Parts: sequence; C-alpha cells; structure tokens
Amino acid sequence: MRKPRGFHHEYIYVDERKEKLAKMEEDAKRELGMLPEKEFSPEDIRGKFVEATTHLRRRKASKRKPISFGVALIAILLLILLWRYLATGNWAF
Repeated sequence: MRKPRGFHHEYIYVDERKEKLAKMEEDAKRELGMLPEKEFSPEDIRGKFVEATTHLRRRKASKRKPISFGVALIAILLLILLWRYLATGNWAF
C-alpha cells in the first residue's frame, strides 16, 4: 500500500533565500560598524536549541507530541490494578 502524497505549500510572495541574504548582509554591516548595534530581542534566540538538536528538529517536523505525565500515570495505575487482579483474583484494595 503506497502512502498518499504529502502536502507541500510553496509561498508565492515570500523569498526565503532573499530574506536570508539580507539578514547576512545586515549582520556583516553591523560587525564592520556601518550600522548601530541591534538591541537584544528574545525573538533572536527563540528556537535555537530545537534547531541545534537533531532529534528535536525531527520531532518538530513530524508534529509529534511527547507522552504526557498524566497519560503515563494512568497507564501505570492500570497496570498495577491488572497485576493485583492476576495475583489475588479480586479488583478491590
């Protein structure tokens, strides 16, 4: 069974290459002192850790969510109840 073709949307009015080159040019001018120093913005560092790690980058690309603590806790409780039932023969504590 073949997988269906994935959806890929190309932006018409956005040129990512051009924006990246403009940012590189601006950074180079700042380093040379042709432009004043840029003020600190939290947006500049947001997402840098995710970009640097391979496994987080893959998870973000696949849009998977990690298992929540509540789901894990409920699963453990159900397994304990099942174990108790198998060991003693009754569900009550």
